[in-house]
Amino acid sequence: MEVDGVPVATIAYPRTVRLVSTARLRPPVLAQLTDNDREMQELAEIEAATSSRMNAQATGISGLAARELVYDVPHAAFINASFAYAKPRDPNRFNGEYRGAWYAALQVETCLAEITFHMTEFLANAGDFNATVEYAEMYCSTSGEFLDLRERIGHPALQPQKAFGYAAGNALAVAARAAAMNGIIYPSVRHEGGTCLAILRPAAVQSVRQGDVYRLVWSGEATPAVDGPTGVV
Repeated sequence: MEVDGVPVATIAYPRTVRLVSTARLRPPVLAQLTDNDREMQELAEIEAATSSRMNAQATGISGLAARELVYDVPHAAFINASFAYAKPRDPNRFNGEYRGAWYAALQVETCLAEITFHMTEFLANAGDFNATVEYAEMYCSTSGEFLDLRERIGHPALQPQKAFGYAAGNALAVAARAAAMNGIIYPSVRHEGGTCLAILRPAAVQSVRQGDVYRLVWSGEATPAVDGPTGVV
């Protein structure tokens, strides 16, 4: 079976890894400003008015129905946020302006290479290679049918240039969801020999748990020093 010329593979991985900023895993800063449950409730109502995740969970948002999200499972809010928060002006390889995705890899080294590339690009655009960031491993299990680009290394979606690769990747992701695929498995564009997954459905992100923390330090140069693991947040 193929979708848009890409073969379908049935896969099952008990552990994939994703790196996320540790800032996203810490208690909300505003919680320190409250003295009682009533004030916390008021802050929650303020957050709900502007939170894409909470709006998606309540009524759905453009490109993402509430029924697609997950509930009553560990890290449900974190999973849902990955799909509810998209970047209209800066899409990713397999998701665009209306819907996010859960990106992961089979090895943390691949995640580090991907994170390093994108963070270095950001610092280059800012004109300042001085930054310290920490990322935590988030493991998940996944299985089901995925479009398999591992033997299609010349596919347009794998072009390194964002202007070309991302447009083709987004079109392929739309076709994958229409064909009821759980996602896309593909060779890393930033880490030779690495394997990445773009999980396109929240329900396919399973058994999420946290791992170690890595610290990346840019000290005036484009190549960061990588320290880790440094322990759990």
